[in-house]
Amino acid sequence: MRPYRSAPVLAGCAALVLALTGTGTAHATAATHAAAVPGPRDLARQTLPAGDGWASEGAGTTGGAAAAPEHVYTVTTWARFKAALAADTGGAPRIIRVVGTLNATEGGCASFEADGYDFERYLADYDPAVWGRDTPVSGPQEELRAASAKKQAASIKAAVPARTTIVGVGDDAGITGGSLQIQHVDDVIVRNLTLESPLDCFPQWDPTDGATGAWNSEYDAMVVYGSTHVWIDHNTFTDGRYPDSSLPHYYGEVYQQHDGELDIVRGANHITASWNVFADHDKTLMIGNSDSAAATDAGKLKVTLHHNLFSGVVERAPRVRFGQVDAYNNHHVVRKGQPYAYTFGIGHESRLHAEKNSFSLPAGVSAARILKKWKEAPVTAVGNYVNGRPVDLIAVHNAEIPGETLTPGAGWTPTLRARVDDPRALPGLVTARAGAGRLR
Repeated sequence: MRPYRSAPVLAGCAALVLALTGTGTAHATAATHAAAVPGPRDLARQTLPAGDGWASEGAGTTGGAAAAPEHVYTVTTWARFKAALAADTGGAPRIIRVVGTLNATEGGCASFEADGYDFERYLADYDPAVWGRDTPVSGPQEELRAASAKKQAASIKAAVPARTTIVGVGDDAGITGGSLQIQHVDDVIVRNLTLESPLDCFPQWDPTDGATGAWNSEYDAMVVYGSTHVWIDHNTFTDGRYPDSSLPHYYGEVYQQHDGELDIVRGANHITASWNVFADHDKTLMIGNSDSAAATDAGKLKVTLHHNLFSGVVERAPRVRFGQVDAYNNHHVVRKGQPYAYTFGIGHESRLHAEKNSFSLPAGVSAARILKKWKEAPVTAVGNYVNGRPVDLIAVHNAEIPGETLTPGAGWTPTLRARVDDPRALPGLVTARAGAGRLR
């Protein structure tokens, strides 16, 4: 009945594993402790370099690099991963090494269903021919859907504490179906993971959403919510086995089971996202989630995006509200025939500085569409290249889309940049080095 089928956890286990008991308390042999001593290229002990984006501001970002051996955990299952996150370290830094792929929905959608929930009954009850399109859905099946969604949320959301480094071991470490929640904490590093977007098992039908209604889903692969000094590096964000093109349609609308890949919201500040891959997704990366959030967001949402690959994404790469966002040296690939709306979304009180990025656009897709004006806000876009040639993105946008005239000049100049490459080198450089499994 459900369109989602969970895959088995990939096999793989380190020879020495710091296990967790059922209560989440760490125990290890002397040999395992010895294995936790950092080597010269121990990714878990690396910290954000000085001057590398907004996350290097002030004291910088060190995550769990200084963790004592008893606070280093190696995990091979989602349950042990969550236990390692919840382990009481007394506020001391921790390192969590991920081996293989952790499956947050190993039991499938059926394991979250509340007693009495029936998707076929849901479809029959809220069919627009029966329910109409003027009133939000309500009643027993909607209540059971909400209860089922609550069970899924409790299972797949993983709260990341302060002073934590999460790092994938080797080339095949990752998480499927999980949502990393970095909320109201400081000093977090996440590196070298392939994050397959969680599938919402229980999207809600909203007949009042637009002219024809829409299915709305929850769960981002990663959320940075009210947190500071976060470094997100060399990860791959993808819809993986379940691209939007594979999702079914009900009531004539796509049964949307994806939300975002990365959201940075609600007063989050001093974030660097570097050398990541964002692939094959619709609403990809949102910075600031509400025009009415000035109380939490004004003066914050300072984010650096550099050397990231955005490939096959439809929109929000990123969409920005409020923040001073430095987007430089990213490579954006729009594939022939894919849905494409825009790349940079200029939102309420945003101050986006987009410099020395490169874009690969197919024939028929104009560079004027790279920028999208949602609200009046100044933007800097300089030194960018499209298909190997320099293009003034603001000028071409204003010339071809006069109803959305953009104002040049974001009013600030980024200074926290560890390296700046010629944008003509980015297609080769970023494609070869961005994403999980590329750190050595």
